Amino acid sequence: MEIKTHARKWGNSIAVILPKDLIDKNKIKENDEIIIKIEKRPLAGELFGKFARRSKKTAQQIKDEMKKGWN
Repeated sequence: MEIKTHARKWGNSIAVILPKDLIDKNKIKENDEIIIKIEKRPLAGELFGKFARRSKKTAQQIKDEMKKGWN
C-alpha cells in the first residue's frame, strides 16, 4: 500500500502521521513495529541531466520553435 503524507516537526525529531483508515486496515496498534520505505520526491533540479537527450537542438532552439506560432 502506498500513501502520501508529510513529515512534521515533533520536538527535535520529525514525525509522520499515518491516516486512521491505514491503521484500521492493517490493524496497527501502539508499540507495533512497522517498516516504512522512504522515497523522497526529487526536485526538478535534481533530475537535470539524468535523462538522455533525444534531440540535437538546444533548449533555447526548442523554445524558439515553440514560440513561432504565438505571434
